[in-house]
Amino acid sequence: MKALLLVLVLFTFHFPAHSLTSDGYTALRNLPVQDGGRIKPLDTFALESLQLIYGKSKLDGKRPVEFLMTLLAAPEEWRDKKIFLVRHSGLREGMKLEKDRQLYSVNELIDNDRIGLAINSLRGKLAKKEKLDSYFQAVQKMASQIERFHLIAGGSDVRVSPPVEGDKWLSVKQLEGDREKAFLNIVSAFAADLSLKSSDKNGQLPGAVAAFVTNVKSQHGDKYAPFARVKTEVHYNSFKPFMWSWIFYLLCAILVLLHLAFKGKVLSMAIWGAALVGLALHIYGISLRVFISERPPVSNMFETVIWVPLVAMISALYYEYKARSKIILLGASLVSVLCLILCHLAPTILDASFTPLEPVLRDNFWLLTHVVIIVSSYGPYFLAFLLGDLALVYFLLGEKKHKKQIKELTQIMYRCIQIGSVLLLAGTILGGVWADYSWGRFWGWDPKETWAFIAFMGYIAVLHARLVGWVKDFGMAVSSVVCFSLVIMAWYGVNYVLGAGLHSYGFGAGGLEYVATFVGVHFLFIGYVFLMRKS
Repeated sequence: MKALLLVLVLFTFHFPAHSLTSDGYTALRNLPVQDGGRIKPLDTFALESLQLIYGKSKLDGKRPVEFLMTLLAAPEEWRDKKIFLVRHSGLREGMKLEKDRQLYSVNELIDNDRIGLAINSLRGKLAKKEKLDSYFQAVQKMASQIERFHLIAGGSDVRVSPPVEGDKWLSVKQLEGDREKAFLNIVSAFAADLSLKSSDKNGQLPGAVAAFVTNVKSQHGDKYAPFARVKTEVHYNSFKPFMWSWIFYLLCAILVLLHLAFKGKVLSMAIWGAALVGLALHIYGISLRVFISERPPVSNMFETVIWVPLVAMISALYYEYKARSKIILLGASLVSVLCLILCHLAPTILDASFTPLEPVLRDNFWLLTHVVIIVSSYGPYFLAFLLGDLALVYFLLGEKKHKKQIKELTQIMYRCIQIGSVLLLAGTILGGVWADYSWGRFWGWDPKETWAFIAFMGYIAVLHARLVGWVKDFGMAVSSVVCFSLVIMAWYGVNYVLGAGLHSYGFGAGGLEYVATFVGVHFLFIGYVFLMRKS
């Protein structure tokens, strides 16, 4: 089988640079595969593989599925191509790779005499369950890149057919009989389809994929795959609802700025229109993820980062309706744009995949109560943070001139912090109930619990200080910005910096320099505004 696949795909490399026809590509994308403990479309598996290896969703004009199919059958064509992204400068230095180059071929990496030592050291740390620093995190990623390349190339990582017994699907390498022939027909049709112009609709690939699916269904019936969710996931990958959402939120922010300068009913209606379209797309994207994953949408960092701006925008629309102040929508739009662009640009760091839940998270009742409420509290806090930024800008532009706007922003910041604190307290208490249910103790000063408590106490101190008159308008703006660093630590820092505690299901790596810069710039901005007010 492998020899025939190799001949077929080597043939395709000499075709003109055509992509698959639309019908053929769609059919192949929807082919169910098993990976990561769930059934997903080949499109998602290919996309995740390409992003892991190359760091992007396209390679030399080849879309993810086209890349995967050629790698599956003709890995020799890829061994000398510089497609492996090694971003960590310390790892490049440690392996004596070129300092100014980030892309390498698999042959360059596996022929490096230092890679074996690095991977062995990594294994030792993993065996001892030691926390990995950024260097060993980079080693781990490189090992995963090389492993994924070889597993796909050998046909043992593309699992396309359920077994007669058991849960683990058969890989391309394990196929036999009629099913092997049916998959060979897919590869043959793939090679032929690449030779067609995109306007030609007579490709054989849709029929070959349909024949393979029919062959599998004849034995496994409806238990074969959840085709509705597979098709929906392909749509989610193609449509990119969160990208369209932040585009409309950005339009909303621009329209608010225009409205502040020129006023007018038309601009006011346009602001509402852009905000509501962005919100609708935002909700649509989250709904797709809920349908695909069959769970609440807050089980990993990516999903929390898309949930927080949703809460912030809904809060802002409510305040806008009550107070008729477009500046609130400006703050919420900037929160949403920041979060959703981050999700769009860094899906591997934030883990955008639909990974199965950890056992401790599989009780959806607690997931809906504790986690959703905790994450929802970050929305009002984030909104208060952005409004604090805007208030500081008004202080720079002239405190007396913009006294009305500052007072308005201060009042809304206060309300946002009140709402966020109520949600954070409720979520923390419910988390204690869940901890008692799952771990046998209500409170244990786990890092996540500790930083949630610290964040809550920080905001409560601000609320009390404001109530007794210790914190004025400028202090409220500064407090809204400074206290959000506590939320960042509880939200991001515990999982991506400390990496310790019982909440290990949320751990990740990457982005520390960007987050630290973000926080540092805001502290410098506060200092600058403070000095300018004193001068």
